[in-house]
Amino acid sequence: MNIVSQINSDAKEALKAGRPELLSTLRMVKSALKNKQIELGHELNNVEALAVLQKEAKQRREAQAEYQKGNRPELAEKEGSELAILNAYLPTELSDEELTRLISETIQATGARSAAELGKVMSALMPRLQGRAGGSRVSAMVRKHLS
Repeated sequence: MNIVSQINSDAKEALKAGRPELLSTLRMVKSALKNKQIELGHELNNVEALAVLQKEAKQRREAQAEYQKGNRPELAEKEGSELAILNAYLPTELSDEELTRLISETIQATGARSAAELGKVMSALMPRLQGRAGGSRVSAMVRKHLS
């Protein structure tokens, strides 16, 4: 079952079970997925749907951090609970060891020697990760390996 179908199914179950917080979050995700589908002009595949989920999760993390800075714990908690729901649909993050191994393999495969070739390494590496590591985290680790 693809991600979009799973979210639709889970939203129906949340409605039947009377879980308003889960239902609200899933409806928000369904809306974001539908907007992306309209933008692209075709049904979303899992990779495209995963990118939408990652974007939504990133927005929740950033909002949660801002609410904590602004001393608004009730709103930060709400964002955190939405983030937890989104994380259930995202793949698990790679450990530093796994990511280091993939980075080393990619650097060898691309023949990169300096930080100037960061883009070449990143473009070869990111499709292999398929959402299992954030771009800024990967970029920092690749930069460290190349320097």
